[in-house]
Amino acid sequence: MSSATLTGTPPPPPPPAPAAAAEQTTPRRRRGRSTPYLLLLPGLLWLLVFFALPVIYQASTSVQTGSLEAGYEVTWRFATYAEALAEYWPHFLRSVAYAGTATVLCLLLGYPLAYLIAFRAGRWRNLIMILVIAPFFTSFLIRTLAWKTILADGGVVVETLNTLHVLDVTAGLGLTDGERLLATPLAVVCGLTYNFLPFMILPLYTSLERIDPRLHEAAADLYARPATVFRKVTLPLSMPGVVAGTLLTFIPAGGDYVNADLLGSTDTRMIGNVIQVQFLRVLDYPTAAALSFILMAVILVVVSVHIRRSGTEDLV
Repeated sequence: MSSATLTGTPPPPPPPAPAAAAEQTTPRRRRGRSTPYLLLLPGLLWLLVFFALPVIYQASTSVQTGSLEAGYEVTWRFATYAEALAEYWPHFLRSVAYAGTATVLCLLLGYPLAYLIAFRAGRWRNLIMILVIAPFFTSFLIRTLAWKTILADGGVVVETLNTLHVLDVTAGLGLTDGERLLATPLAVVCGLTYNFLPFMILPLYTSLERIDPRLHEAAADLYARPATVFRKVTLPLSMPGVVAGTLLTFIPAGGDYVNADLLGSTDTRMIGNVIQVQFLRVLDYPTAAALSFILMAVILVVVSVHIRRSGTEDLV
């Protein structure tokens, strides 16, 4: 008689056969492997419907010929790209110059503020962050119209700058026209800088906030000066935020048309204004689509060069 019978406990069940165990675990593994793809499916469908398909449609439009009355037909006319670039290349250069200047100004203004929020704000951190994102509580158009009032002729800003003879200096540099700010390149750059400054501050703050304060303490223990600590520790570790902030600022600024339309003049029109006019007024859809793709290519080139020179591809 076995010991299991003497103690009254049933014998343990026999182990499952190897084939049966494999049949049980294989479906679970397959379900586990397919779960990430199922989670990605809604996002991929969204990108396909609202990004890929419109891009394909615009690519088709750019090689069409015809008119709105007679209809358009795909004739693979790539000469539209060359004609559009030959006619509107000054607007491309102006867009890159305005967007690049606004990006540099946003970096110079945003980095100290992001540093203050990350390391020096203390209990005021949340309040300052609310003030940074406060412009998002109103529409882009209202914010730009507010700057049109601020920079209006005869206003406090213009009168103060005229009293200090600042506008004389900016007029000599070609940034303003006489004693006024509106309808000048400086007004457009100011509007771009203000509207896109939060896009610079938020990535910078995120990157700076991740830096371990003990690294600063270690550098101070090694008798490093504050400037050296910033140059050797803080700035290199915050480069992902710098790259992300400059991209989030330059890309939308390069295609913007609201600031140039409301704060500028016909001499400060950006390529976004040309695309808007071609689409909505002239109704020349092939030229407008070709300009859009040229702008996309220009921005991709600038962004690629910037990422390579920055030495990092980690954006946040």
